[in-house]
Amino acid sequence: MSAIKMLALVLIASGVLGLVYGSFSYTRETQEAKLGPFELTVKDTEKVNIPVWVGVGAIVAGVGLMLVTSKKS
Repeated sequence: MSAIKMLALVLIASGVLGLVYGSFSYTRETQEAKLGPFELTVKDTEKVNIPVWVGVGAIVAGVGLMLVTSKKS
């Protein structure tokens, strides 16, 4: 399988996942203060929303790449 077809499959899969889930969250840990043997850390949960147009655009780009590579073969 060529690299372009692999990229197309990754784009399609990530576009579908973006449309299904719509967002993802991650935890960021920051060190606020260190007083001797004691450390004060804060864990912030960040949420990133994925716009619908990004998911649809990734799917369209992936399908377009698949069509271009299949016509060359």
